[in-house]
Amino acid sequence: MSRLPLEQLPIPLLEWFAEHARTLPWRSEPTAYHVWVSEIMLQQTRVAAVLDYYRRFMDAVPTLAELAALDEERLMKLWQGLGYYSRARNLQKAARQVMERFGGEFPSNYADILSLPGVGEYTAGAIASIAFGQPVPAVDGNVLRVVSRINADESDITLAATKKQVRQQLQEIIPVRRPGDFNQAMMELGATVCLPNGAPLCDKCPARGFCRARLTERTHQLPVKAEKKPRRVEQREVYLLFYERKVALRKRPERGLLAGLWEFPNELPQMQDAPECWGIEPCSVRCVGTGKHIFSHIEWHMVGRAVECGSDALPEGWVWAGREELERQYSVPNAFRAFEPAVKERLGYF
Repeated sequence: MSRLPLEQLPIPLLEWFAEHARTLPWRSEPTAYHVWVSEIMLQQTRVAAVLDYYRRFMDAVPTLAELAALDEERLMKLWQGLGYYSRARNLQKAARQVMERFGGEFPSNYADILSLPGVGEYTAGAIASIAFGQPVPAVDGNVLRVVSRINADESDITLAATKKQVRQQLQEIIPVRRPGDFNQAMMELGATVCLPNGAPLCDKCPARGFCRARLTERTHQLPVKAEKKPRRVEQREVYLLFYERKVALRKRPERGLLAGLWEFPNELPQMQDAPECWGIEPCSVRCVGTGKHIFSHIEWHMVGRAVECGSDALPEGWVWAGREELERQYSVPNAFRAFEPAVKERLGYF
């Protein structure tokens, strides 16, 4: 059987990583808790965007036990701005399972780690290898891209079969003495050198001498990835309901998009006279601009309307929030960021 170019990678990769690894806070003390929280935050989110959130989170919740006991509203506030809030809820569910099932000690066994809520094969592999030194691959999108280019593999990387094949290939070459460094080096290579969209920095790559995609000038064609279905576009009207120095918030349902988070009330345009339908009598209504937010499967195109209310009457379960409550208590998703200036101006931030 012919050897894959990938088999030549471990030594030059680890030498490259020793010289070029970024200094990241979770790498300075790679405990299971630190690695786990960082990996959950890094799902769908760039490293640069995570750094401040990670530091703030660790300052507020330095141990797994404190995470398990944390008030959910406080958890959501700490997570505000990172998006994909189900990650935070699963983080806390997993922390509570560790307390109940494993006596508060983060499990070191790969299968046990994989059994925790919100932990998939990649995250379990990252924790097992980095925190516990187990030779288990961690295969994310960066790693799939690196492997497909080095081997010039035209398999669709969105398929489970391709991920399984790559995992098996890496299992055969992962250094048993340095599995954590190897996995981090693979992620680092994909994030900083073997870049997506056909623009890798091949001259800086430790695999440049044996990467088949580079040698055959096919880096722009690899990896092969099936096209995603187009996102559904949804028009929404966002109502900033003001009374005195406060704005109205309502809580979203516990299931579905932005589950359980606080939001500025919003509706589809088909709902006419929304404030009146909510039992609110507006004194004035004015447009405060537009906004757009992209979720994984849907786009919101929004029009904002500032409504001055004649009384403090609100539907059941809604709340009035002033400046202090918005800063300390209620987490409003980034989806509504376009309307923050109008809210801050009205509440007297500046």
